[in-house]
Amino acid sequence: MEEERFVGGSLTGEDAGIENSLRPHTLKEYVGQASVKDSLNLSIEAALKRHEPLDHMLLYGPPGLGKTTLSAIVASEMGQQIKVTSGPAIERPGDLAAILSNLNQGDVLFIDEIHRLSRSVEEVLYPAMEDFAIDIMLGKGPTARSLRLDVPHFTLIGATTRFGMLSAPLRDRFGMIYRLELYTPDELASIVTRSAGILKVRATTPEGMMEIARRSRGTPRIANRMLKRARDYAEVRGDGTITKEAANAALEMEGVDELGLDKTDRNVLATMMDKFGGGPVGLDTLAATTGEDAGTIESVYEPYLLQLGFLMRTPRGRICTAAAYKHMGRVAPATVQNAAQISMLEETQNT
Repeated sequence: MEEERFVGGSLTGEDAGIENSLRPHTLKEYVGQASVKDSLNLSIEAALKRHEPLDHMLLYGPPGLGKTTLSAIVASEMGQQIKVTSGPAIERPGDLAAILSNLNQGDVLFIDEIHRLSRSVEEVLYPAMEDFAIDIMLGKGPTARSLRLDVPHFTLIGATTRFGMLSAPLRDRFGMIYRLELYTPDELASIVTRSAGILKVRATTPEGMMEIARRSRGTPRIANRMLKRARDYAEVRGDGTITKEAANAALEMEGVDELGLDKTDRNVLATMMDKFGGGPVGLDTLAATTGEDAGTIESVYEPYLLQLGFLMRTPRGRICTAAAYKHMGRVAPATVQNAAQISMLEETQNT
C-alpha cells in the first residue's frame, strides 16, 4: 500500500510525529504554489476588509503537497480557529450537525478526503454551505417534521486527492477551487533546508539538499522523510553534515534511485521488459505477474511512471518507453517503438 512506501505521499505514523513542527505557519513562510498564494492573499485581504468569512475553498492534488498545511495557514491569516476532520470520520448526518453547531463565527472547518463523504451527509452539508443552516428531521413516519437550525457563518475547506470522485452538486458549491502542483527541485531544496534548521541538523550543504530534492517526486512530505534518513546516515557514518554523498548513500540504502523510483517501481518496469518485451501488456496480467493488486498499480505506481514518460497507456495495454529502457540501463528493442506507434495510430483512428 502507498502508506507503507518510503516514497509514498500519504501520511505515515512516522511523519505524524514531527510533521506539525515542520509546517509553515504563514503564507510568507509557505514555499511554492505561487499562483495559489497570490489568489489567497487577495481573497483573505478582501474578506478581512469586509469583516466577512472567507468563501468556501476546495484544494485538490496528490497527497503530501500541503493541503492541510495551507488550510491551517488560511485560518491563521484570518485570525480564526480551525476544526480538522475527514470524510470517513463523518459517518452520519448527526455527526456533521454536531460539528457545525460547535463552530464559532468565522471558524474554518477542514474536511480531508472530502470525496469520501456519504450522500446523506452531503445532503446536510449543502444548506450549511449555502444558507448557513441545517435541516434536522424530528420524529418518524407521518408525524415527522423538519426543523431548520442556524449555524455560525463558517468557511469550509475541503481537500481531496480524487477530484473526479466529488459529486457535481458539492463541487459547484465551492467558490474557490485550487489545484496544488508538484514542487520544483529548487522549491523542495528550500523546504528541506528550512526543515533541517528546525530539526537541528548539525550542518548541510546546498548540494546535499538538492540531492534530496531531486529524488523526492516533487512532494514536500517525501522530501522531509528523506531528510531524516540522510540526517541519520550523516550522524552515524559521517561527521553529521548532510553532503551530496551522504544523501546519495542514505537514499540508496532505502532503494531510492536518482529519479525517486523505489524497488517496486523498478520491478514493474523490469517485469514488463523481461516477460512481455516492453509491452503492450494488460493491467490484470501485469498485476498477476508482479504480485501487486491491479488497483494499487494503477493508482499508486503508474502515475509517477507516466509523469516521467516511462510508461504509455494505450488501448492495447501498457508499454515501456525508450526512456524507461535507458533509465534501467538497457537498450530498447525496435518492437517497443513499433508497438507505441501502432497503439497511437489505433487510438487516433478510434477517435
